[in-house]
Amino acid sequence: MWQQVVRGVSAGVVGWLRSCLPPVCHHGRAQQRYGERNARALIRGLRYRNRPGRTGRLLAALTGAFLWEEERVREEEVLRPAEGMKRMQLARRASEGQTPGIEDTEGGWELVMDKKDFRLWRRPIEGTNLYQYRVFGSYRDVTPRQFFNVQLDTEYRKKWDALVIKLEVVERDVVSGSEVIHWVTHFPYPMYSRDYVYVRKYHVDQENNLMVLVSRAVEHPEVPESPNYVRVRNYQSQMVIKPHTTFDENGFDYMLIYSDNPQTVFPRYCVNWMVSSGMPDFLEKLYLATLHARNLEIKVRDYISSRPQDCSGEARASPERKPAAARPAPQMDFA
Repeated sequence: MWQQVVRGVSAGVVGWLRSCLPPVCHHGRAQQRYGERNARALIRGLRYRNRPGRTGRLLAALTGAFLWEEERVREEEVLRPAEGMKRMQLARRASEGQTPGIEDTEGGWELVMDKKDFRLWRRPIEGTNLYQYRVFGSYRDVTPRQFFNVQLDTEYRKKWDALVIKLEVVERDVVSGSEVIHWVTHFPYPMYSRDYVYVRKYHVDQENNLMVLVSRAVEHPEVPESPNYVRVRNYQSQMVIKPHTTFDENGFDYMLIYSDNPQTVFPRYCVNWMVSSGMPDFLEKLYLATLHARNLEIKVRDYISSRPQDCSGEARASPERKPAAARPAPQMDFA
């Protein structure tokens, strides 16, 4: 009954939008394309929010609210990569002294890069031409706390990552610790810059000596799609850090699982090469930024000590929000 009411409201809103949109046939070609694109995006967004299981998102779109009850990172999303890290470490110990790659076939993973302290796998994402990637590696001369904090500190990343155009926290769920991030980044020429809106949550497990960071793409009413960038709507990342000893002593293993659809018309092999080569490059920059912060004693926020270490945090909380940014000026469609 509730879903039928919401579908009826959605259909009425879509019809009203179509009837109220001004005619564009008498404007210039660029303005026409821009007007049609924005009309399609708005109608598609309303329909997206009315898919089965997402009935509340239509109301969220109309009221301008972000539904933390639906979108916050859940406990199982944090526990799943932590269990995956344990399996990786067990498989590595079991394969010592045997043929390299003996543990790679579990779950359909294909080993594509094997270096000292760095291994990269991939496996197809069902129903697409893209891959999910998994990295397992180690660093021995920085502490887990330093590496973890540098990865989370959005202000410091603006200084060490030259590809960042914009990076800010849009909204924060006070109880669970989940945050919505808006990230705009340069892409290799001749591609246009991409922007990501994603929710992230980190968890520090003192008992099991683990750190976990989970991120995935979401929609947020305060960050509408911009004609200046190409919005990436399919993005997931899970990072797990396992210290060799403690959080504050040098040495740790890490596992990163990552998937990304950059919304490009380039051939599949170009996209897969770009993602697979970009990941080692990012991790190397992250590592060097950690060394730089340590050696120059650059102040980096300590995320481990700044919030409760609980993993569930499912209670409703009053979110913290950043002021809404001004809408950018219209531009032509991207190729």
